[in-house]
Amino acid sequence: MFNELFKKIQQHIKDFNKQEIEILEDFVKDGFIVKNETYEINSKYRVGIVKIEKNRAVLCDLLNEHKNINLDFEHLNGAYDGDLVLAKRVFNPRSKIKAKVEKVFSNSKKSEILVYTKDKSYFTIKESIKLQAKVDKNLNDGDILLIDSKSFDVVKNFGNISDNKVDEIISLNLYSEDYRVTTKIDVDAKMDDEKQRVDLRDLPFCTIDPNTAKDHDDAIYFDWENAVLYVAIADVSYFVKEGSELDKLAYKKSTSAYLPSKVLPMLPNELSEDLCSLKEGVDRYSYVFKIYLDLEKFEVKKSELFEALINSHKKFSYGRIDRVLEEKFDTYTQTEKKIFDYILPLYEVTKAFRKKRLVKGYDFRSSEHRLRLKNGEIQSVEIETSSASHQLIEECMLLANIEASKKVNSVGIFRIHEEPPFKAISKLVDDVNALGVKVKLQNDVHTTITHIQEKANKTTLREEIDELIIHSQTQAKYSSKNLGHFGLGFTSYSHFTSPIRRYSDLVLHRILKSKQTPKDIDIICDHISIQERKIDQMVWDYEDRKYARWALKNIGKEVKAKITDTERGIAVTYSEISGAKIYLDNYKGQTLFSKIRVVLKSSDLISKKIIGSVKY
Repeated sequence: MFNELFKKIQQHIKDFNKQEIEILEDFVKDGFIVKNETYEINSKYRVGIVKIEKNRAVLCDLLNEHKNINLDFEHLNGAYDGDLVLAKRVFNPRSKIKAKVEKVFSNSKKSEILVYTKDKSYFTIKESIKLQAKVDKNLNDGDILLIDSKSFDVVKNFGNISDNKVDEIISLNLYSEDYRVTTKIDVDAKMDDEKQRVDLRDLPFCTIDPNTAKDHDDAIYFDWENAVLYVAIADVSYFVKEGSELDKLAYKKSTSAYLPSKVLPMLPNELSEDLCSLKEGVDRYSYVFKIYLDLEKFEVKKSELFEALINSHKKFSYGRIDRVLEEKFDTYTQTEKKIFDYILPLYEVTKAFRKKRLVKGYDFRSSEHRLRLKNGEIQSVEIETSSASHQLIEECMLLANIEASKKVNSVGIFRIHEEPPFKAISKLVDDVNALGVKVKLQNDVHTTITHIQEKANKTTLREEIDELIIHSQTQAKYSSKNLGHFGLGFTSYSHFTSPIRRYSDLVLHRILKSKQTPKDIDIICDHISIQERKIDQMVWDYEDRKYARWALKNIGKEVKAKITDTERGIAVTYSEISGAKIYLDNYKGQTLFSKIRVVLKSSDLISKKIIGSVKY
């Protein structure tokens, strides 16, 4: 209603209905509107949409007549991201125009998650914006609340920040993903395909996953004599019909969310852990690539794609296969021997394919922190690196993903990664030189990166420099047009191998089966790309709060850390509990990646900010 009213004013329309005139006359009394021959917005005011960013708020002009204006968080007057507001322009001493919200016309969000503090104030958890909700005598300092954005009534008290059970609730609500645990859909699916599927149950397929995995997207089998690789992928599209309620929810989620010690799956457990999962010893529908390999040129001769019925003969962990590749077989059954007999030569084949791939692509020494929790608290942090078994499976999946992308028309769903801009690569060269590793810009981006890696190999900073290279890259995303994948060195690439946990792969399966591309494919690509980034941020928010809890229980403790941000004075722990971000209150300009000793001084569970002092 208010949107249309202000647009009428902009267009100098004189025809207002009775209700609109009553509102306008009230605005005239308040000084927001000036009445002459027509109604006009007082030049001191702006009507716009509030946009909340990480460290600031902006008023985006509704009528596109003026530039955007900055808003201080303390001047939002209860407004939040997406709200339509009227703001009064104010001039500060630095001659920069800002604005103060005077009136909120519409709330974009029905509810907001806040923390209640001991001075009877309510603050948004994400941006620490003070909101004027109703005081409740029964509340305690640190209570986490869901507030109605219009009435400011307390909708729900989730508990207190002192209880680590609220961490998941906070992260899910902050990123509007709470529906993942509240929305339930009944699954009525059966393996009753009347079509004649290719029967591959006699082939000794196996799955290789983390030992905690419950959802098995992919299984492999290698016919060594004929150099044929079979990559079998869960046939999710058979069970999740396009346009169904199940499909709509999967699209909304777009991806499974992997929290420490817990998975919030894209699909219901009945599918993700059972009917779709390629479980050991159970017949399962799959979508299979049969890939014919040239073992002299190490390239694909041709590939076939078909719907099949398989039975995974064995489920392995990465650790078990790593031992096999080191020829530490432990004890094994006859079935396992059949699998090991093709896993060993397959590993040699994938190593050769990997070596050829890295001529154009990159080998980054990156590692991931895996938080292990006990009773909601960090018990340990494991550093997960890419082992031999990981690389074996990765190369098999890459081959299937490439072949899938080749079978799509010019418009489909591709995983793209564009070349980083010159400015980013130039900065990368400067950053590496600042570390004492002498490098220069080369003729092109690829040569520059490989030149940097060659120089880094001769130092003890290989992994840290790889981090800098990764940060200089553009972000991979989904696109309806094939723009290639710079990081992997592929001219064509798609995601095909994980339909249980990625909606992109489910869409690709449907395209390959139907030979038709959804009309709204661009909307789908944009949505799942945004969701992918949002879920990453949600997981980081959850993990950072767990680190803050650990730090709070270890105030005064001395830890090992290295400088990761020289502008803001931030270090990250690398010792007993690695991966915790610490803001240094006595930072004295140490160089990037310098190793230091830090004493933990304070930790805030709401902001997740850990403060520490360098021990000189």
